[in-house]
Amino acid sequence: MTASSHPRTVRELGEFALIARITADRKQAPGVLLGPGDDAAVVAAPDGRFVVTTDMLLQDRHFRLDWSDPEDIGRKAIAQNAADVVSMGAAPSAFVVSLGCPSDTEVEFMERLADGMWAEAQRAGGSIAGGDFVRSPLLVISVTAFGDPRGREPITRSGARPGDLVAVAGKLGWSAAGLAVLLADADPVTGTPVDRMADVVAAHRVPRPDYAAVLNLPESAAITALTDVSDGLLADLGHIAESSGVAIDLDSAALHDPALEPVAAALGATPLDWILTGGEDHAFAATFADSGDLPAGWVPIGRVAAGSGVTVDGAVRIGPTGWESFA
Repeated sequence: MTASSHPRTVRELGEFALIARITADRKQAPGVLLGPGDDAAVVAAPDGRFVVTTDMLLQDRHFRLDWSDPEDIGRKAIAQNAADVVSMGAAPSAFVVSLGCPSDTEVEFMERLADGMWAEAQRAGGSIAGGDFVRSPLLVISVTAFGDPRGREPITRSGARPGDLVAVAGKLGWSAAGLAVLLADADPVTGTPVDRMADVVAAHRVPRPDYAAVLNLPESAAITALTDVSDGLLADLGHIAESSGVAIDLDSAALHDPALEPVAAALGATPLDWILTGGEDHAFAATFADSGDLPAGWVPIGRVAAGSGVTVDGAVRIGPTGWESFA
């Protein structure tokens, strides 16, 4: 067989043939009225508004090819954008993806990357409506996500009030623990007492936001502010505290996760550091008016009070609060 009949790299296949190959037989979500194949996509805005966000991932900064499979990278790229849309209370409807890659990138790699993106887009309730390819010295992924507010007002960071409960939906610290395992070159599969290492490594490679915990909230839910935990719990709750003009105090006992203990012991680390500053779990953190039981899937971890800043057990925590791109 010749190289042209079975192209191995994106250079051999070509841009438009690659687009056709990774979009063939894909089923679009109801919100995408016109998908790939024209100059632009057409996306429905049922109540006349979009929630829109965009994020970028850069090889060796946000992921490593020796740590993650193409499917993992694709899922992660979509998940972190879907979580931003959901953290506004909107349902993901469409994603537009721009990709840069070296010309010698294997076609199979790009197909698997696209498979991961489509799988996570569908898990979030949307689909990939279009995008672009360019040549780049490294793999670069830029995703724009659109969400449907579903006739509701967006849930912002600015509504927390003194007396509210602080709660989370999803795991905290697992992605940071997985990153620590990979950086330490520890065995992610076998060994005692690190038999939980495979779980945290998987959590770092592919975050799994609990979209349903937000999207299934009843209209009567007394939620006052919401964010996803992408940069670290302290950092992201700090945004709520600043935007709302309040203080937040966290209960370290409520944050304790026994599943992280054996990993931390094996690495000589402190689990609470991962939980408070790790980020990239894409759990959801919210404040709720203290008017009864929390909705399903939410766990209380602290309180809102008058003042400013975020404390843990009443004390200011010294040191970094989370991820900062230019730090």
